[in-house]
Amino acid sequence: MTLTKSRTTGTAVAAALGLTLLSGCGGPEAAAVPDGWGTLDTKSVSVGYPEDQGYAPQPAAERSKANAAVALKEDKGVRTGMVSVQLHFATGVGDAGEAAAAAGAGIGLGATREDTRDVRLAGAESAREARRIDYEFTSSGEESTPAGGTRMTGVVVAGVDSKDVPFAIRINAVKGALSPADLDSFVASITVK
Repeated sequence: MTLTKSRTTGTAVAAALGLTLLSGCGGPEAAAVPDGWGTLDTKSVSVGYPEDQGYAPQPAAERSKANAAVALKEDKGVRTGMVSVQLHFATGVGDAGEAAAAAGAGIGLGATREDTRDVRLAGAESAREARRIDYEFTSSGEESTPAGGTRMTGVVVAGVDSKDVPFAIRINAVKGALSPADLDSFVASITVK
């Protein structure tokens, strides 16, 4: 009787351990990217962008060296929306707060911060903590941006990946072109590696 009970308990423990190991084999869980969206994928992070709203990847030869990946929305040659990923954009950054401080410094003079909050991203457990900054700014009208004076919406999500590489993901669009739910979808589509 004791032997049977011991085997039954041992079998249950082995089965539970096996399920635990199997569920952990898939690696970190990736974020859900909405239907109709594409994905910008870099060594540190991936983020979705709405292909069905006219966003398209910018070729590497055309983007700034500071950007690891970019998706643009253009209307008659004017850039009305942009999603960009910057990596290694600051030195001495060790956590999400420091990454956000460095990324926030790049928002620029004349921008109005609307909200700053901690967010938890999908992906590597050691790197899921990030900070989101919502802001508004006025377009300069330079370099194919909307006419000077046009109000723009911006969101930056900053953190540090699992290999301690700082990242900043920026979403900019003409104010009103993206709803709060759209902006939340961008953030929810981020996977940190």
